Amino acid sequence: MSYISRIIEEEIKAKLNASGAALIRGPKACGKTETALRLASSVLRVDQDEQVPYLMDADPRRLLAGKTPRLIDEWQAQPRLWNYIRHEIDARKEKSQFILTGSSTPDDKIPIHSGAGRFTTVDMRTLSWQELGYSTGQASMKQLLSNNKIALSDRSVGLETIVERIIKGGWPGLLTSTTDEALLLNRAYIDLIAESDMSRISGIKRDPVKVRNIFRSIARNTATMVAKTTIVKDIKEYDSGDITRPTLYEYLDALERLMIIENQPAWSTHIRSSASLRKSPKMHFTDVSLSVAALGADKESLLKDVRFTGFLFESLATHDLRVYARANDATVSHYSDSSGLEIDCIVQKRNGDWAAFETKLGMGMINEAAFNLKKLTTTLDIKTIGPPKSLNIIVGTGVSHTRPDGINIISLASLGV
Repeated sequence: MSYISRIIEEEIKAKLNASGAALIRGPKACGKTETALRLASSVLRVDQDEQVPYLMDADPRRLLAGKTPRLIDEWQAQPRLWNYIRHEIDARKEKSQFILTGSSTPDDKIPIHSGAGRFTTVDMRTLSWQELGYSTGQASMKQLLSNNKIALSDRSVGLETIVERIIKGGWPGLLTSTTDEALLLNRAYIDLIAESDMSRISGIKRDPVKVRNIFRSIARNTATMVAKTTIVKDIKEYDSGDITRPTLYEYLDALERLMIIENQPAWSTHIRSSASLRKSPKMHFTDVSLSVAALGADKESLLKDVRFTGFLFESLATHDLRVYARANDATVSHYSDSSGLEIDCIVQKRNGDWAAFETKLGMGMINEAAFNLKKLTTTLDIKTIGPPKSLNIIVGTGVSHTRPDGINIISLASLGV
């Protein structure tokens, strides 16, 4: 299987050149190690090398010896390494010494220095449609954050193809898998988390049944501001069991530390209406395919329930927007206020430039989405935050173009960095 270049590689290189060590974080199997190996000159596989536990007690500095940049793969398996690496960076007084990869964050009980001034951090996700070759990238995020013009493009995708790609997700290891094979492997991924990883990272035994039920509830409510009370209620319905809110918070915290779920924060901005901003985040799986796996859904069931598939499509689009936004020094949030106005994604750069995105699986609700985008501009205090650089509707099917009112209709198969 050939390696696929990642958009985030440039950020890793830049941060490595600016610091003693770059930490690449991301869920298991998202491709961290393969990317890091292309930038490293030597490697230590902390979770595989049998000598590591012994050397940690005898002479931990020997683990750090090797050509630089030296890759310390799955460093969190030996959290004490962090402080040794920090001291080594101070002693060497050189840049580009280490690349660390990790698929979970260590227990807070383990004392670890912040690493400020020595480490930079890069958050890696699964493959976007542009990286997979599904999108031309003709409608670039860089362009959308600077002006409102896109070129006409007829790169559209059929509903069946979109569903197949939602099921497979952006896992590098599934590139050559069939849809049915991907379903089996993604369900096995869920099982591994429920039966092993959750207990390992928590340090106490976690109930696999409750983990799976939490997965199911998150999947049912993907891309929404799901309340914790809703998840508790779902668990009771699934197995007639019970879970307290404090226990639920512990389970969700463990899933965040495993980088399996990712919150999409609410946009904090200035409005001039009497409405008040809602602050609850939206919840997504790190890859939309995990929603399908958690529910036991398949291609046929998703094609029958197009409304739910629309939420999965929003989660997919949000994932890709995050990849493209990060490459443009921007973040992705959502907008919601007490009047009922909701906008799926707001992409904003550090300098304040921003663009708004609605997502619609098909072309049937385009006018409603356009109405919401226009209403947003009348609700916000534009004098304070500045006008949007672009207003956009991401669709799964249809031609990418700019409407007479200036709103862009962008096929996900045309969106890119």
